[in-house]
Amino acid sequence: MSSPTSDSRRGSSRGKRAAERPPSRLRRGKKVGPPAEHTAPLTGSPAEARSAEPVAPVEPVESAAPVRAAAPQEEEVRVGPKRSLLALCFALLVVGGAALGWSALSGVLDGSQVISDLGPVPDWLDGAGAVAVVTALSWLLATRTAGRPLISAGLALVLGVASLLVGGRVLPTGAAVMTCVVGSVYAVMVTVPAVTWLRAVREVLIAIVVAAVTAFAAVGFEPTVATERFDLAALFLALVLVFGIVYRLGAGLHGLGRRGVIVVAIGLALLVATLAYAELLRRYGAQSFVSSILDFADWTTARIGAFPRPLVVLLGIPALVWGTHLRARRRQGWWVCAFGVAATVPLATSLVAPESSYLEAGLRAVYSLVLGAVLGYVIIRVDLALTGNKGIRGRRAEEAGPHRPEPRRFAEL
Repeated sequence: MSSPTSDSRRGSSRGKRAAERPPSRLRRGKKVGPPAEHTAPLTGSPAEARSAEPVAPVEPVESAAPVRAAAPQEEEVRVGPKRSLLALCFALLVVGGAALGWSALSGVLDGSQVISDLGPVPDWLDGAGAVAVVTALSWLLATRTAGRPLISAGLALVLGVASLLVGGRVLPTGAAVMTCVVGSVYAVMVTVPAVTWLRAVREVLIAIVVAAVTAFAAVGFEPTVATERFDLAALFLALVLVFGIVYRLGAGLHGLGRRGVIVVAIGLALLVATLAYAELLRRYGAQSFVSSILDFADWTTARIGAFPRPLVVLLGIPALVWGTHLRARRRQGWWVCAFGVAATVPLATSLVAPESSYLEAGLRAVYSLVLGAVLGYVIIRVDLALTGNKGIRGRRAEEAGPHRPEPRRFAEL
């Protein structure tokens, strides 16, 4: 069959369609050379043909400099929340903390001349301070974990105000549990990677300060609690929340690896064993054995003022110390930090018990911090001896080298 000519109706329509068709994607980015009339005919040797090919004009170097200088300005992206919102949230947190501190101080110094000169403390002051603190902590936690800050803070505000207006036993207790859970989880999330042990201890101190503010806010709701049930409920809910967050930050379970699975299994076994042993010992233990343990705790409290919490010393503080140190090298460190709620939750609920005092709770936190930090130092040294560089120079080089980046302390993870 003969091919259609340009004079035929078929060939003419095909040419029109080809002319109207937009250029191919592969040809859109190519530079079009000079028109054909400005090029020399390719008639001669291959060398002459190559010499006759058009040469693309070279742009001057000065014209490219402004483009390169303006590119970073166009790609600049704000990291973290707005400074105005962050300042407002911290102002709310400071005002709420000051109200709780004034209420606690008036309770401790009740009847003194200083308190009488300042005037009576309003009855609603501690409740208002607790609402302000839990609202600010909810906003900070949602911002840190890429959640909905306005919705989280709004729900916390509504529940807190409802517990103050309605009263009773259920709503104030629920608000206190919510406060302990939110504050304890945020105390873990606010930490940043630590290259050295001293920096890891600094992160633990920051977490303890957040847990202490949470403890005052929980007491501000004046809950009616059974201490053991309140502690277990807050710890269970905090573990569920923090593991849900860390599941996303640690790239799921498949990102753990064999070493991470072993660490998480050991942490869960230690947590379950500690809680189950304490409960079984309290319920079914021999009276002589239980009495000897209680006598030892009372003897220690009489000598040094308080007895450290075993769960905080054995699991919570070491998990925070080692986890923040491990996060500087591997993202699996988040799974270790998740067990830090075993320290922040007991510290946040330390003032809820009616028989507890501010001095005893403070001394218990200090003793637990010291013993847990020492245990965390031992774990870090064992970890570096097994997986890190050998010798002091190798460790110094590893500390000075590049580390795993993470956002700033108040930015979105």
